Amino acid sequence: MAEPGAAAGENGVGGRAVRVGTRRSQLARIQTDSVVEMLRELYPDLCFEIVAMSTTGDKILDTALSKIGEKSLFTKELENALERNEVDLVVHSLKDLPTSLPPGFTIGAVCKRENPLDAVVFHPKNCGKTLSLLPEKSVIGTSSLRRAAQLKKKFPQLEFRDIRGNLNTRLKKLDEKEDFSAIILAAAGLKRMGWENRIGQLLSPEDCLYAVGQGALAVEVRAKDQEILNMVSALHDADTVLRCIAERAFMKRLEGGCSVPVAVNTMLKDGQLYLTGAVYSLDGSDSLKETMQTSVNYPQQNEDGPNDDVQHVGITAKNVPGQAQEAAENLGVELASLLLSKGAKHILSVARQLNDAR
Repeated sequence: MAEPGAAAGENGVGGRAVRVGTRRSQLARIQTDSVVEMLRELYPDLCFEIVAMSTTGDKILDTALSKIGEKSLFTKELENALERNEVDLVVHSLKDLPTSLPPGFTIGAVCKRENPLDAVVFHPKNCGKTLSLLPEKSVIGTSSLRRAAQLKKKFPQLEFRDIRGNLNTRLKKLDEKEDFSAIILAAAGLKRMGWENRIGQLLSPEDCLYAVGQGALAVEVRAKDQEILNMVSALHDADTVLRCIAERAFMKRLEGGCSVPVAVNTMLKDGQLYLTGAVYSLDGSDSLKETMQTSVNYPQQNEDGPNDDVQHVGITAKNVPGQAQEAAENLGVELASLLLSKGAKHILSVARQLNDAR
């Protein structure tokens, strides 16, 4: 974690508590509490107040996410509250945030990433199995086109079906009914909920590349609110920032989102950032996958001045070297351009049309 910058006023901002917006779900609350806990440690004199609200994505539970066609499903209501000055910052799962934020907002912090891999949770009767050991025609629940596309190709003997609801609801559907043999969830969410013991199988990047930003928490703020921006910037984790800038730039260049299967894997080693990116048809039969790397080994320079608050795919991180952020963004754009030159646009537009027609 970076060193805290200039702290906000004695007890809050302008003499009041710092208000933190969050979704109402248990996982969202746990994630928000963890961020507030870090802020309290950095700024013991400040008061923080959590404001919970429901979002469109929380309310529409009978439709697959990819079918709703709204880019900011889990963020819009929270951003409205931010705009109206009802909250000062909002905690999100980074993967819920579109690659282009509405004007006036920025991601002021990207916290250290939890394990970004996908995990398989099995019905109690299949305890101890792996996906390859399940009987033919076993039904696997996932609301993600990305997971379904990759796993259909790898496990053609299995069937994949939508499952919606928050983590608690999905686990209940799995355990109490016989509809699903297993469900696929993000390992990070299960860990944060204290349900790591339910993970029956971790899917390696060879099995299933993960979603852009998966496992990372983001703090969204008003771009011009310098006091809050300085305060939350202490939470930035430089490695996570660079990996997620590359992933988000890749997604943005491809114009990907919930309604198309786009997947990534990133790694930072010895000053080199590696990005693997892929696009898939809905059934996984057609795909493009490539890996590129770039150096992000740049010193931190004093970058105050006109480019003070440069955003990279929505992220403002003054305490991470600007050249490194630029290199990470360029890496994402170049990898996406390479896939586009090989026919990614066709794969994604067909996937989008088929998804719309489902």
